[in-house]
Amino acid sequence: MDNYERFQFPPAPVKAGEEYDVEILDLSRRGDGVCKIDKFTIFVPGTSKGERCRIVVKEVKRTFAIGERV
Repeated sequence: MDNYERFQFPPAPVKAGEEYDVEILDLSRRGDGVCKIDKFTIFVPGTSKGERCRIVVKEVKRTFAIGERV
């Protein structure tokens, strides 16, 4: 098994274009809201810690996603 196989990431539990109800758990260093779905991090600009909102996922990367408030 080479290094590439050892560090495979599981598939993201979210999909671009889908909507989710989330709670913003924290703020990133850039000030974006941070929420999690099944331990997968989603950054949501323009939100505040403790806020509950509905988001739509705009972009999914290997280890995180970017969403926006609906």
